[in-house]
Amino acid sequence: MGQFGAFSQVLLRGTDNGMRGDGAGCLASCMLNLGGMASGNCSPKLCVLVIDDEETFLSFVKEALECQGYTVYTVSSPQEAIKFYGDRWREIDVALLDFWLPPMTGTLVFDALQRTNPNVRVVLVTGCNEPVAAELFQKGLRGFLRKPFSPSDLSRNIENAIDAPKIPSPASPSLA
Repeated sequence: MGQFGAFSQVLLRGTDNGMRGDGAGCLASCMLNLGGMASGNCSPKLCVLVIDDEETFLSFVKEALECQGYTVYTVSSPQEAIKFYGDRWREIDVALLDFWLPPMTGTLVFDALQRTNPNVRVVLVTGCNEPVAAELFQKGLRGFLRKPFSPSDLSRNIENAIDAPKIPSPASPSLA
């Protein structure tokens, strides 16, 4: 099932075959697993950029977060992530970043995002052990979430990253 198998089971319980990733199970997933109503009538909470090389994982996270009211963008390559963030960093509140993104690592992507915006809010989301995050926390990483995880852990980490104080930097671009 892969390193996010438990996450997919939680998200997709209530769909007809237990393994749909096409978005058709969103309402059932939201109602059964997230404990609330789907967010179709709500304005989006925050904007999240999800960076991971596993397309299936991106679909699961996108569905879970959209069901909770987030606006979600997904990218599957490090180069695409760096370009996308460079073009749209002012509208992205937090980035979820996998550590292993061939041909790069999450550290290199994090450094590139931080060059665009020194106050970038990033949560490392990976199957790797916590030591990979230690160096990034010293650079300003806002959170660490180990795969597999629950939708509530995901949401809590996003909220914690948003609530974390900004890193003081005289070179920070204007957010106006």
